[in-house]
Amino acid sequence: MLYLWLKALHIVSMVCWFAGLFYLPRLFVYHAQSEDNVSKERFSVMERKLYRGIMGPAMIATLVFGIWLLSLNAGAYFTQGGWMHAKLTLVVLLIGYHHMCGAQVKRFARGENTRSHVFYRWFNEVPVLILLAIVILVVVRPF
Repeated sequence: MLYLWLKALHIVSMVCWFAGLFYLPRLFVYHAQSEDNVSKERFSVMERKLYRGIMGPAMIATLVFGIWLLSLNAGAYFTQGGWMHAKLTLVVLLIGYHHMCGAQVKRFARGENTRSHVFYRWFNEVPVLILLAIVILVVVRPF
């Protein structure tokens, strides 16, 4: 029963984390397009609150529940095939993406953004591709 509760909490926290990972770069698009200081300040506040108030705690919860799940049955996960190794590699990349977003939040807050809204539109697709790969690995377990 504990396993199922942890799995549910892991999925819920992952959904919250991905909601932030999808929305924050969209805010970057709008922020990069804004021209007046009032809009720029508003976007900086929204970005900071999303990153610190939602994304950070959701990422930590996702990792805590995921590690807890792994600890309950680590031997089985790592002897069934390489899908878990691939998934964990993608999770590490996702953590890196998360921190890249955090660095960008700080750049925007300092008024040091040098990238266009087009860059952020493409940047926004990275977590979509990672999510697609992780879901396929977990559900299909291709190797």
